[in-house]
Amino acid sequence: MSKIEYNNIGSYIREQREKFKLPLRKLAAELDIDTSTLSKIEKGERQANLDMIPVLAKVFKIDFKELQIRFLSDKLVHDYRKEEFVVESFKEAIKKLDK
Repeated sequence: MSKIEYNNIGSYIREQREKFKLPLRKLAAELDIDTSTLSKIEKGERQANLDMIPVLAKVFKIDFKELQIRFLSDKLVHDYRKEEFVVESFKEAIKKLDK
């Protein structure tokens, strides 16, 4: 089974967890998920959930906006990177969001 590339946010979660010397099981409990699920997220085998962002921001004392931007940008890149006109589509979406 090949890895799905959610490594950026997963690696970031692992880095922060280790920085705070927080065991995997304790962070998993904070997120209300299984330890194995968190392990897969950290390894890039599973995607983090948007609902996790406020909890992670609080636990790691990280700016919510910064973490949500990191999460959403990773998700967008993963979901659409193979599309032929992805950059143009993102530019068009930004125009629509700015209205």
